[in-house]
Amino acid sequence: MTPTLRTERLLLEPYTPEDQEGFVALFQNERVSRWMGDAPATEGESRALFERIFTKVYAEGLFDVWAVRRDGRLIGHAEIKPTDVAQGYEIVYALVPEVWGAGLGKELAGAIVDYGFDTLGLAEVYATVAAPNGASLAVLNRLGFEHVRDLAEDDGSTTHVLIRRRPERPARRE
Repeated sequence: MTPTLRTERLLLEPYTPEDQEGFVALFQNERVSRWMGDAPATEGESRALFERIFTKVYAEGLFDVWAVRRDGRLIGHAEIKPTDVAQGYEIVYALVPEVWGAGLGKELAGAIVDYGFDTLGLAEVYATVAAPNGASLAVLNRLGFEHVRDLAEDDGSTTHVLIRRRPERPARRE
């Protein structure tokens, strides 16, 4: 079951059925969807994706997916899931454009990475980012992600594969 996570300004919690309109609005926003997978998706595809979160992802415990809230308002989406691109776990996050530039991307991505290391026990976490998505690349760079390789997409674009390794813990002195 996807746990609830808290940061200084954000609440990450499992979606509820009442979140559907906010989810669809986020995934239909062209400024957001241009960076999300094979976007843009139709409204119907976004609604079907939202339904699969409940019928497949949560029902089968496939991976963790969160609604991201600030002051009670749905402002984003986050997940950490297995990925074939890097044979590990990948973080995915999106925020509504109205909150861009306030440091929430770093706060959100950092919370997911920490969850991957501290709760899931991962040794490394990946992210895939479209080469022109400078804002997300800057966020991940500030969090200590490093470039691994580039993927050439079918449409001729490039996606960067990034990695963040679990920090070494200092040896305990006895």
